[in-house]
Amino acid sequence: MRDLASAAAWRRPLAFRVERHDAHRWFTLAAVGGLVLGGLMAVFGLPPVDVHGLAHYIGIMDPMCGGTRSVWAAMSGDWAMSWTYNPLGIPLVVGAAATLVRAAIGAASGYWLNAYVRSWPVVGAVSGVLFVALAVNQQLHADLLRTPRDEFSPVGPVLNALPLLIVWSVMAVRNRRARRRV
Repeated sequence: MRDLASAAAWRRPLAFRVERHDAHRWFTLAAVGGLVLGGLMAVFGLPPVDVHGLAHYIGIMDPMCGGTRSVWAAMSGDWAMSWTYNPLGIPLVVGAAATLVRAAIGAASGYWLNAYVRSWPVVGAVSGVLFVALAVNQQLHADLLRTPRDEFSPVGPVLNALPLLIVWSVMAVRNRRARRRV
């Protein structure tokens, strides 16, 4: 019986269930934040600071290069330019909008569509292949994505380090709480 269950997980690595609770509240909050920031960029333009990491300045474009400009272009309605800067921008904007529709329907009906990963190896393998393909694509568009050397700002590397610092801080707090419970 276990073999049949694991075979089904390989064929369908994600499971969707309608439930009476929202299992993905953080996605909704992230979608709201992302769409607000994207909307602000569509109205006021791109951030006035350079947000690139250090590798960018030696010509290495990571998969996220062009992401801010891609979201800005998508939120401004220029989907072709968004795709050119970074193909990830359009799915991010559409996914955030779909997440808000899901939240509105869930709040109105009391039933939430929740997604669960049934096979992390499949999701990891597909994500890895897509990540490498995106990295290659972005490196092929290095001339478009490159920032002139005279526009270097230390704000970019600091901003790029912030998510890692936040994740490290959250994990440190969780570990400390877990140790206190034991």
